[in-house]
Amino acid sequence: MTQYPEKTCDIDRLVRQPKLVAAVLEGRKSQQRRDGIYGYPGETFELEGTTFRIAKLFRQSLGDMTDEDAKAEGYPDLNMYKGLIDKMHPGMPWDNDHLVWVHQFERVAE
Repeated sequence: MTQYPEKTCDIDRLVRQPKLVAAVLEGRKSQQRRDGIYGYPGETFELEGTTFRIAKLFRQSLGDMTDEDAKAEGYPDLNMYKGLIDKMHPGMPWDNDHLVWVHQFERVAE
């Protein structure tokens, strides 16, 4: 884990909102962007009894996001994702240069 900074939050807080949990469980969401690190590759977390593993962790600027990235976040397109972020963080403009940590995860086979 030395190639990454220390975690800023517990992995169990990576996906918390009920709609997003449902999207993960339904297979519509496989990424979560955060300002900090919540889990390292190989680390697991559980949602409603189903285990998921962090497959990749990398930095990305918001301006480099694509519609495909937004879909992996559980949204139909990038405009919908941006709209949600704007609603969640009123007064904080979308900054294309802002770097976030992308946590890509996958369901662990039972």
